[in-house]
Amino acid sequence: MEQRPDPDKLLEKIKQSEQEHVRGKLKIFFGYAAGVGKTYAMLDAAHAAQRNGIDVVVGYVEPHIRPETLKLLEGIEILPNLEIEYKGITLREFDLDYALKRKPQLILVDELAHTNAYNCRHTKRYMDIEEILQAGIDVYTTVNVQHLESLNDIVASITEVVVKERIPDKIFDEADQIELVDIAPDELLYRLKEGKIYKKERVQNALENFFTKENLVALREITLRRTADRVNREAEFIKDGVQKKDYSASEHILVCLSTSPSNAKVIRTAARMASAFRAPLTALFVETPATKVLESKNKIVLRENIRLAEQFGAKIATVYGDDIAMQIAEYAKVSGISKIVIGRSNNRVGMLRIKSNFIERLIAFAPQMDIYIIPDLREPYKKKKSIKREEFSLVDSLKMIGILVTCLLIGMVFDQIGLRESNIITVFILGVLLSAVVTTGRIYGLITSIIAALIFNFFFTYPQFTFHAYDAGYPITFMIMIASSLITSSLTIRGKRQAKESAEKAYRTEVLLETSQKLQRAYNQEDIMQQIATQITKLIDMPIIIYPNSGERLGEARCFAYPGTKTIFDAYIDCDEFAVAEWVFKNKVPAGKSTNTLPGAKVFYLPIRDGEHVFAVVGIIMEEQEGLETFEQSLLIAMLNQASFALEKNKLDQMNKQIELEAEQEKLRANLLRTISHDLRTPLTSISGNASILVEKNDQISSEVRNQMCESIYRDSIWLINLVENLLAVTRVEDGMMQLRLQSELVDDILGEAISHIKYIKLNHVIETRIEDELLMVRVDARLIVQVIFNMIDNAIKYTPSGSTIILSAKKLGNKVVIEVADTGTGIPDCEKEKVFDMFYTANNKIGDGRRGLGLGLALCKSIVIAHGGEIYIRDNKPKGAVFGLILICEEIRIDETDNFDSGR
Repeated sequence: MEQRPDPDKLLEKIKQSEQEHVRGKLKIFFGYAAGVGKTYAMLDAAHAAQRNGIDVVVGYVEPHIRPETLKLLEGIEILPNLEIEYKGITLREFDLDYALKRKPQLILVDELAHTNAYNCRHTKRYMDIEEILQAGIDVYTTVNVQHLESLNDIVASITEVVVKERIPDKIFDEADQIELVDIAPDELLYRLKEGKIYKKERVQNALENFFTKENLVALREITLRRTADRVNREAEFIKDGVQKKDYSASEHILVCLSTSPSNAKVIRTAARMASAFRAPLTALFVETPATKVLESKNKIVLRENIRLAEQFGAKIATVYGDDIAMQIAEYAKVSGISKIVIGRSNNRVGMLRIKSNFIERLIAFAPQMDIYIIPDLREPYKKKKSIKREEFSLVDSLKMIGILVTCLLIGMVFDQIGLRESNIITVFILGVLLSAVVTTGRIYGLITSIIAALIFNFFFTYPQFTFHAYDAGYPITFMIMIASSLITSSLTIRGKRQAKESAEKAYRTEVLLETSQKLQRAYNQEDIMQQIATQITKLIDMPIIIYPNSGERLGEARCFAYPGTKTIFDAYIDCDEFAVAEWVFKNKVPAGKSTNTLPGAKVFYLPIRDGEHVFAVVGIIMEEQEGLETFEQSLLIAMLNQASFALEKNKLDQMNKQIELEAEQEKLRANLLRTISHDLRTPLTSISGNASILVEKNDQISSEVRNQMCESIYRDSIWLINLVENLLAVTRVEDGMMQLRLQSELVDDILGEAISHIKYIKLNHVIETRIEDELLMVRVDARLIVQVIFNMIDNAIKYTPSGSTIILSAKKLGNKVVIEVADTGTGIPDCEKEKVFDMFYTANNKIGDGRRGLGLGLALCKSIVIAHGGEIYIRDNKPKGAVFGLILICEEIRIDETDNFDSGR
């Protein structure tokens, strides 16, 4: 039985094919050490591509002293380098903007892992290449195995050299082609000794350090294994027909983030495990009260570790709590984690501090999970915290003094009534506890504890009113009293701090939930932008700038200050900052302050995007702050995702409305064509037949018959004229092109004009006019209102028998004028009254069926009356028939206008 292809895989393959047409292709020449021939192989491949008619240029090739390599540069266009002055030295860098402007088919950029000089757009060259690829340009580049991020620790353990220039493994794994450039270690050493790799004065140093045979053999093995892993993945891709994005259902790796210097090694180990198990990777950071008082150096390390985890494709998660082990275990349980990777702490512990066994506690909390411990072989270090200087305040000092005085008075009362000293001690301990609650800072609890012990010693121990104590047990009493006071004070302050931090966390979560609710209620893009700006400022307490999408580029900046503060936005919306926002808009990735792209900017920019579409760019003005806190940034990204969903939904709603409008217009056109093709045939046939008889047999026809035929031709032509007028009016209404030319008009004149148009088709009907006040005036477009009344009278004629009387009346009702057309026909059933004013509706009536009609007249009447701000209705006539009416706003007549009317008569 033939197996049918999976439609999901086919769809994924089509999407990948579409992306390939836009994005350039990356080919990496991969080696295990300098000198294996990567640049030579790259240039040789470039010449082969050039012979095939491909436009090839050299963007940047590291200057070499190797003649055979330099010779290969001949015949290929070399782009000028970007020269940057730095500390008196001229640095040559790859000119990204020139390359984008030149836009060849293929560009050669050497040294993928290179770190760019200051003032370049990106801090790393692989970011330059990523932008080149996004522009649809193919790239050839080179890299060595020691520059891969996940292998950095392994290479360092082999060579004892920590490579600082590294690239994310994602760049290597997602390259379109990897070409392994390999030679034997002995041949490489021979080339080194011959001076073909480094200058002769550097050869001996290289042989004694990095270029030992043992190192080269190990690096070569790692390189071959890494290349083989990638070949295996490509084979699976070819076998399945589409790249696998689903992970193993049974494995989920969790790595714990920290400020430890060795945490980067833990992250790399976890990334390799996730790659081997084909499992998703989550990086968890437990935010504790100590996090906020970390030194800036530790904060920088933490931020770098988070970025490293993001490079490996990890999902960043943040939880809050004092007990780190319990928080990790609880998160792992609810997230379906199967393996936890942590680093063994190597902190130097003080002499008086008892070291808790963190690993055993974690195992006790999560006994069912595999826990992998990565040792830290570095020298023990001591984690430092920023020292927050305690500040005294007059209010807190008075509170402390008041509490101590109150305790002293209560103690004297207890002493007078003969209570024991233990009761008095309890009063002072209670005072210390109360002082910790009502004051801020630890210092007041400590001072209160000491002063309370001194007061107790001075007033309540023998001898009184001295600081001496003759009883041998008093020193122990004082020590216990101070210890108890300090413990209760510490616990109270800790509880206050936890309550405050829990309130902050609850507030942030509430802001996130509130954002979701407000975005759901937002009714257009402008409202969505306003709501998301308000919520972001509430979350991060910082001013922001939003650049909305204005077609092919960003629109004008919209500034939102944090409530209660004044921010001068002029310094943040200049040409340079706008250029950074434009870059984020075009490339769809964050940039600016605290990032590796355009880090010299004053603002941190993030795109609000959904897939490939960017709705807006948000700029966070952090001023002196280096970056957002981890928890804040996670919530901010969640809020931006909610905003993108809301904007996408709004966009789809607008598209659906447009589609519905076009469908309605198409339905209108179809109905018009269908109805016209049917109903025009009869009058046109009548006109054509009568005209033919008059032309061919004019002499044989009596004058009476001739007059009847001419009258029939006239009636049919008038009907066609009225039909065309209705069609044109309906078209103008549907296209929104109906323009009102409002003027003050007498109702009597409007009704007379309508009757004059109807006299040729009234047949045997009697039209009676009843106007209560001849000076009734309305401010209308007379041409359109005449058409409304004409259609209403014409409708009454069609659906009433010959000889019937049609009454046309007008009267004033308050500040409105009511005009009605009443007939004595069969009337309209209640179930059909709501449909009378619908397009193409015609009543199921024997008399009406004998007449021609498209069902446009009353629908047009409704549109015209509503455009005038009036109302149209239908009701039953007594004893029989129907009444069609319209209500218009009455125009008051001034005395001078009345005089003009009289003089005109």
